[in-house]
Amino acid sequence: MQQLLPRLRDPKFTRVLLVTLPEATPVHEAAQLQDDLVRAGIRPFAWIINQSLAPLPVTDPVLLARQQHEGAYIREVVQQWASRTAIVPWLAEAPVGAEALAAVVRDTRLLLACQAKAS
Repeated sequence: MQQLLPRLRDPKFTRVLLVTLPEATPVHEAAQLQDDLVRAGIRPFAWIINQSLAPLPVTDPVLLARQQHEGAYIREVVQQWASRTAIVPWLAEAPVGAEALAAVVRDTRLLLACQAKAS
């Protein structure tokens, strides 16, 4: 336990990823978590916005409205909270296991918006 906090604070040893949905409550709760982590000396490496319709070509009016609604929360994460952001599209099946996760990363639909903000 004595080594845990120093290891979590060491960006060469640990990279913290915050995962959220592109909705108000999940984004704001993740932002509060980030504030708590920063107070503890732990800087999140990146945010992952999961189950997003933003990168997908949708035509259904309900899905279009939801896609547009996501935009405000994605912008909030990118502009206010994250130094790096990955947007993972809504998938028909959950990626289970290392191989499935690797396939998601390789998928061209995965939008890496990894903006490194000037520090």
